[in-house]
Amino acid sequence: MNNRSLIVSRVSRWVAPLIFVFGIYVALYGHLSPGGGFPGGVILSSAFILTLLARGRKATLERLPFGVAKKLDAVGALLFLCIALFGLVVTGVFFANFIHQYLPGEPLRLFSGGTIMPANIAIGLKVAASLFLVMFALSALRISTDEQDEPIRTLEDK
Repeated sequence: MNNRSLIVSRVSRWVAPLIFVFGIYVALYGHLSPGGGFPGGVILSSAFILTLLARGRKATLERLPFGVAKKLDAVGALLFLCIALFGLVVTGVFFANFIHQYLPGEPLRLFSGGTIMPANIAIGLKVAASLFLVMFALSALRISTDEQDEPIRTLEDK
């Protein structure tokens, strides 16, 4: 039994890409304005969570397969660690802003933060993939009797 609204499904198709683009903006410009990797990652994951809630697991997995999400989760953590270790190698200080020391950039421009923007990207990937995987795992706990998602039946319902 499909309880999804056609209107919610269609609107989510239009809104999810806009949410995704806004999440990328928040993660990229986090060193210049309010935002950063964590809020950007939360916004990015909300685009996929909206698709999951509005259109179901099958439509969501077409956009972001489970295996890809697991790999993005690992890549985000590894990238963040590499940025931190590279600062240690270059300057002798763990997580030093080594890019800003050698290429300071013009203030208030996208590339003016040195290692802050790559770190925001890494954290954004990690948070987005992790939140998506958590939400997907929670949705997988639902019992379904056919191809469509159905709510869990409790003892009182039987």
